[in-house]
Amino acid sequence: MTMTATQKADRLALIKDIAAKRNAQASFKNKMKTKASKVQHWSDAVETPKRKAKNNSIDAMIAKMDENHNLWTDASKYADQYYGETMRETLKFDNDWD
Repeated sequence: MTMTATQKADRLALIKDIAAKRNAQASFKNKMKTKASKVQHWSDAVETPKRKAKNNSIDAMIAKMDENHNLWTDASKYADQYYGETMRETLKFDNDWD
């Protein structure tokens, strides 16, 4: 089966249109890859350190919440200061149980 001249011309025009469309798509994909790599580089260089710093500050804030500012570090001094006479009167009987 042979094609007529108009069929062949239409077919070649269609092939050219498809080739142009595919070239445009390939060009667009290359542009997107380039932009994506720029964004990825920026994310790695700028955003990741910011995110790590923010996470470290949150960790430090949580660790600071674990500190008990009301804790008296010297229990014997505390007991002597606030419960001195009562404590001494109570403790003098502790050895009687042994």
